[in-house]
Amino acid sequence: MTNSTGTGLRIGYSFWGFLGAGIIDTPDGGRSHRCTLVDALIAAGHEIVFLQANRDFVEAGSDLRGTYQWDERGLPELDLLFLEWRWPIAGRNTTPCGQPGHTCDLHRQQQLLDHYTDQGLPTILWDKDQQLPAEDPLRQRSTVTVAEAALHPNPGAYSLLFPVADEDLDAFDPASAAAETRSWPLVYVGNQYDRDTAFDTYFVPAAARHRHRVCGKWPSTDRWPQVQFTGRIPFTAVDALYRDAISTVLLLPERYTRRGQMTQRLFEAVLTGCLPLAPTTIRSVSRFVPSSLQVASGTDTADRVTRLTRLRTSDKADLLRACADRLELFRASAQLDHLNALLPAATRSVRQLAP
Repeated sequence: MTNSTGTGLRIGYSFWGFLGAGIIDTPDGGRSHRCTLVDALIAAGHEIVFLQANRDFVEAGSDLRGTYQWDERGLPELDLLFLEWRWPIAGRNTTPCGQPGHTCDLHRQQQLLDHYTDQGLPTILWDKDQQLPAEDPLRQRSTVTVAEAALHPNPGAYSLLFPVADEDLDAFDPASAAAETRSWPLVYVGNQYDRDTAFDTYFVPAAARHRHRVCGKWPSTDRWPQVQFTGRIPFTAVDALYRDAISTVLLLPERYTRRGQMTQRLFEAVLTGCLPLAPTTIRSVSRFVPSSLQVASGTDTADRVTRLTRLRTSDKADLLRACADRLELFRASAQLDHLNALLPAATRSVRQLAP
């Protein structure tokens, strides 16, 4: 083990996305929480080396090299490999290098697996999108720890939720947020991926009765001519949109619903004072929102939005406070404790291999 920081570990961190605001044309939800996790790890004494392309610099023109370190082509000495799991995406990362539209995230990930994981280096695989097949041999490796951003992860995996900075939770003032004037009764921010059923069931009927806006990449919308799709917006504009909205609906792919995996849309909405409505089909939904914000159908969603638009400021503040209390699940210091609990198990094999 290198143990270059004394008490901490030298962690190679692989992710395909951005630390800052990035670009508009990206589905990278990790921007909402990646820096929070990385900064917490650094504050805990670990050294972080990013192992994928520096997309902040190359694509977004944001130079963060004075704050963080990258080694996007090399294979530095490490104590631990941490992967935000990448999976095959046809026509993008499965094509030959150099071909138009190709991204090299999958090739680089395989190189890291070959060099580090196959040689026995402890690896934490964060399957944030639940794309690792149940039969994948990596799940059986004694040196690989699989984590998921779910309350009820798949068998053999551990829970590691998307972290929210402690200071953001501590600074949130429900009364002030409830008093803000808002223009939109209903908004949705997010992409279409695997959400058609939830969208049809819970959002479309409410959109027929309320002024609304849907932002994100929705390439197939012909079946919903009555819905107002406005395309992707910059990451920096998400906060402002939520601050101008009364409510949103938490739409999840079925695989998330089954495992109780909540996306960053929950805390993005709550911390801006936008009330999140959650389908009752989400496993452990009461751990995310109070019962008065749970919906069982599209009609239910529409009725709840109507009531929320008429809600007294004090009652709205109470609802926001109840939602904020539930965000304690995601508190960064708590999630860091979960991750730290995995580190000894992940690094035990290295100590056994040490001469």
